[in-house]
Amino acid sequence: MRSSKVVLNIVNSVLSILLLVLILFVVLKAGNAAYDLGYRIFTEPAVDREPGRDISVRYYDGMSLTELGSLLEEKGLVDSGIVFAIQLRLFAGGDKIRQGKYTLNTSWTPEELIQVLAGEDLEETEE
Repeated sequence: MRSSKVVLNIVNSVLSILLLVLILFVVLKAGNAAYDLGYRIFTEPAVDREPGRDISVRYYDGMSLTELGSLLEEKGLVDSGIVFAIQLRLFAGGDKIRQGKYTLNTSWTPEELIQVLAGEDLEETEE
């Protein structure tokens, strides 16, 4: 009787420790993923080095930011359409993007792409 209680307590303690380790592992993985996403949002580099390739893109009125990000990812202008959509919402508010046809370059950073899509002049902002 007594030995079965001891074994049951040991098993209970081991399972509690395993559960805590699992929770710690999940929290660390989630924190790492959140940090990586945040880092990418603010430091995403250009896809290619200078001079890059010029690619034409048409943005239609009513197109969502996620659709625009997916289009740019599909054309090879950004690494992740979702990250670009988040950057658009944070940096341009999403409502400054003007419809039209754009010639974008793969050597531009997402910030530069957003400036062009918002109708800002790249030369003015780089000085």
